[in-house]
Amino acid sequence: MKKLQVLFAALLLTTTLLPACAPATADCASEAVFCVGLVTDIGKVKDRSFNQSAWEGVQQTEKDLGALVQYIETRDAKDYAQNINTFAKENYDVIVTVGFNLREQTREAARSYPNIKFIGIDQDQSEGTIENVAGLIFPEDKAGFLVGALAASMSKTHTIGAVCASDEVPPVWRLGEGYKAGAAYVDELNGTMTEVFVIYHNDVGFDTTFIDPEWGVKTAKAMIDQGADVVFGCGGTTGNAGIVAAAQADTYAIGVDTDQYWTIPDAAPLMLSSAMKLITPGVFELIKLARDHSFPSGDYLGHVTYAPYHDQDNEVPAEVKAMMEEINAGLLDGSIKTNVPPVKP
Repeated sequence: MKKLQVLFAALLLTTTLLPACAPATADCASEAVFCVGLVTDIGKVKDRSFNQSAWEGVQQTEKDLGALVQYIETRDAKDYAQNINTFAKENYDVIVTVGFNLREQTREAARSYPNIKFIGIDQDQSEGTIENVAGLIFPEDKAGFLVGALAASMSKTHTIGAVCASDEVPPVWRLGEGYKAGAAYVDELNGTMTEVFVIYHNDVGFDTTFIDPEWGVKTAKAMIDQGADVVFGCGGTTGNAGIVAAAQADTYAIGVDTDQYWTIPDAAPLMLSSAMKLITPGVFELIKLARDHSFPSGDYLGHVTYAPYHDQDNEVPAEVKAMMEEINAGLLDGSIKTNVPPVKP
C-alpha cells in the first residue's frame, strides 16, 4: 500500500501529497481520528531548514498524540490555496501552513472552514484575529542578534556576511538586521569595527528567493573574496548553499531556523552555531492545544536561541562563551534591545 502511495505521489504535477503512515481512506471527520496536515512553502519538506522543522513538529504529534499526519509539498505559489483546501475538504482537524507567503490563503481558508484549526508559521495576525487561526511567530531579530554578536567576536578579519532571501519577508528582514545589530553591539563592547555584508535576494520573486542555491553560492563566494571569514545563511536552500560554500572555503558557517549542524553535513565541520527558531516544539504545542480544545487565536510567540558550537567548541574562547550567555539573558529579560523594526521600513 505504501509503495503505491509513493508512486502516486511522484506522479502529481503540482504538489506532492505523502501519507506518513495512515491509510488514505481514514475518516478525518470522525471524532475518533485526529488528523493534522502540513502545507509547505515552495520547496521540499526535507529542506534541512524551515519546512523540515515544522514537519518534525507535526510528526511528533503522530508519535505522542496518535495523530494521522500528512504533508503536501508546494511546487508553485499559485497552488497555495488548492493545497490547503485539499486537507480542508478531507475534514482535517488541524492544518499547518509554513511561511509568511501563505498567510492570506491560510486566513481565507480559515474563514471558509471555521471548524478547522489553522496554524500559520511566521504568519502574524496583524490584519485581525480570526478565531480558528494562530500565527506562530518568533522574535527573529533576537536570533539574528545572537549569531551576529558571535560572528563579530570570532572574525579575525573583522568582516562577516549573511546570504539571505528577500527582505520583503519580515522574518528574513528581522534575521538580517538583527545580525547587523549584534555585530554592532560587540563592536561597541570591544572597540572594534566590523564590516557586515548582509545581501538580500530581492531581484527575484517569492517563488524563487528561498530556492536559489546557485545565487547563494555565488553571493557567499563574493563575500569571502572581500574578506568575510564568517557567513550566515538565512533563507531556505538559498542560504544553505551559501554556508556550504563558506565551509568548503574554510570559512565559519552559521545556520538558521534549526541546529543545522545536524542537517547540513557538508557545512558541519565549520558550523559555528545556528540562529534557532524553536519551530518544532512551537508547532507541537499549538497542535496539542487544538486537540485539547484550548486553541489560542491570534499571534502566538515562539522562542529563539543559538545552537551549540559543536566541533568548534574548543575554538570559541571562554570569554566569548560568557558574553554570549550574557547577551542571551539580556535579550530575554529586555535589558538588551535589538532596535530592529518588525518589518522593513
